[in-house]
Amino acid sequence: MTQSPGTPEESRHIAETTSISLPPADARSATPHLTEQDQEAISALPQGSGLLIAHTGANQGARFLLDRHVTTAGRHPDAEIFLDDVTVSRRHLMFHRVPEGFEIEDLGSLNGTYVNHDRVDRYVLRAGDEVQIGKFRLTFYAGHK
Repeated sequence: MTQSPGTPEESRHIAETTSISLPPADARSATPHLTEQDQEAISALPQGSGLLIAHTGANQGARFLLDRHVTTAGRHPDAEIFLDDVTVSRRHLMFHRVPEGFEIEDLGSLNGTYVNHDRVDRYVLRAGDEVQIGKFRLTFYAGHK
């Protein structure tokens, strides 16, 4: 049996202290749907490597393996991760292998680089982070084998 508070003031205080607030639904990151092939690719990743899967943009569904010490991304045709859109700078960012995994470094791009909707200059990625490069959104997965 639960006891009710005695006054409306006590009732309001209890409701205020036990409530939680969530960001608006459109501000929450939705977990992208992974195909069976995506799941297999992620589970096969060796330790020290990473995988980016594009979930929006012209490259939707594309997978980009991070297995070098440095991987470049941009609109330049020589970039290891080539993203062909005017919202992407020619030399937009670099992925560096670091002891913690992979760090991204924005190279002074015009539109910036975002991780989980926050603009970053440098950031060490964690599994599940969403990286936005121009209009492209990619999710990062880390190798654990």
